[in-house]
Amino acid sequence: MIRKYYFINKLDTNNINKQDKQTTVIFRNYSPKSQNEELILKIKKYCKKKSLKFYLSNNVKLAIKLNLDGAYIPAFNKSFKHLAYSLKQNFKIIGSAHNLKEIRNKEHQKVDKIFLSSLFKKNKNFLGINKFKSLSRLTKKNIVALGGISKKNKKKLTLLNQSDFAGISFFE
Repeated sequence: MIRKYYFINKLDTNNINKQDKQTTVIFRNYSPKSQNEELILKIKKYCKKKSLKFYLSNNVKLAIKLNLDGAYIPAFNKSFKHLAYSLKQNFKIIGSAHNLKEIRNKEHQKVDKIFLSSLFKKNKNFLGINKFKSLSRLTKKNIVALGGISKKNKKKLTLLNQSDFAGISFFE
């Protein structure tokens, strides 16, 4: 089953309505106002109504407190504090990495899945297909493709034996 991960930075019901049940919504907004519990709970309620899983980015403690489905730890977050928290059984922690050092850090953070980027988006973290394949072989964790995935290049994921993917523009 293909899992899709949709990063949002605000509540946009029109785009959320277009998602199927294999889509997990990740609220990723790093402004100080983004820790607005009222907004996070509103998104959680809307996702629950649509039978979508909902994760919060970069705040495991708040995700636990608000009883979300999980948390996403970005590549820049090197903290291990979350390992001291007690998690409910189905609570998942996922994280992103751009290189081998960050992959190892995510393994030590005990994430369930690693989002490896950037697959197609030509930015400073650009990997491309070959480097993506080599890096994904260096871990036993499940890998999720991230970065520049569009409806046009989605079929290329089969070259990677990769079905799970994450993004923003793909879903909009």
